[in-house]
Amino acid sequence: MNKIKFSLLIVLAISSFFYSCKDDNDEDGTSVLFFSVQDDLELGNQLKQEIFNNPQEYPLLDSVQYKSAYDYIRGLKDEILNSGEIDYKNTFAWEVYIIEDDNVLNAFAAPGGYIYFYTGLIKYLDKEDDLMGVMGHEMAHADLRHSVKQMQRQYGISLLLSIALGNEPSSTAEILGGLAGTLGILKFSRDAETESDLASVRYLAKTPHRCDGAATFFKKLSAAGAGGGPVFLSTHPSPDNRVQLITQEAINLACDTTYYNPSSYQQFVNSLP
Repeated sequence: MNKIKFSLLIVLAISSFFYSCKDDNDEDGTSVLFFSVQDDLELGNQLKQEIFNNPQEYPLLDSVQYKSAYDYIRGLKDEILNSGEIDYKNTFAWEVYIIEDDNVLNAFAAPGGYIYFYTGLIKYLDKEDDLMGVMGHEMAHADLRHSVKQMQRQYGISLLLSIALGNEPSSTAEILGGLAGTLGILKFSRDAETESDLASVRYLAKTPHRCDGAATFFKKLSAAGAGGGPVFLSTHPSPDNRVQLITQEAINLACDTTYYNPSSYQQFVNSLP
């Protein structure tokens, strides 16, 4: 029997046991993650290729034509990478892309450190510190491997392993829709959302930006009514509760909560189509 297929059968047999023994209090939906870090990279890269191959649904800004915009947002990503808080800094891809759609207030993190922002979300955010808060939150989802955990729960170990092995190319598009679709975004658990919120504070504490940048975004959400806000962040816990948690973490870390907000941010927003 092919060694890869044999290994797959072994993993599936073990996984069925762990699923049958799963703790009912396990909010992430899985007690054991069966994917290696390399699998995260492979899956994230395949999702990236699907996005690149579907410009009608995912109209990416051209990285040459909008070089200054990409340089800017990737510079923000690099600030967080250099915070010393990212476990997979030198392992994951950490690529950032901009999707042109002003009607979509969305951002998402694919496994392996592939981050996507819609222009609608960028234009919704008022200051660079707000964008940094969201960037930190999304990078935390990738670095803490929340994305692949939730995909394992939502799509099953068998399907994801088959994709990682290159056996199910048609299923990649199905998973992409579940991950990146504006209405079908992955629903992270309360614990995962809180973990990413608090991680964003730690990340930004090592940058010039206000460390509670994610909280300023949630305050805007709360003022507008959570139901009318961006879909990329779950409303559990509620925006108000998340502000409290983020604010308390900033107090615990004694980090700077004053706006940095360089004037170049508005130039970045204005450079977008």
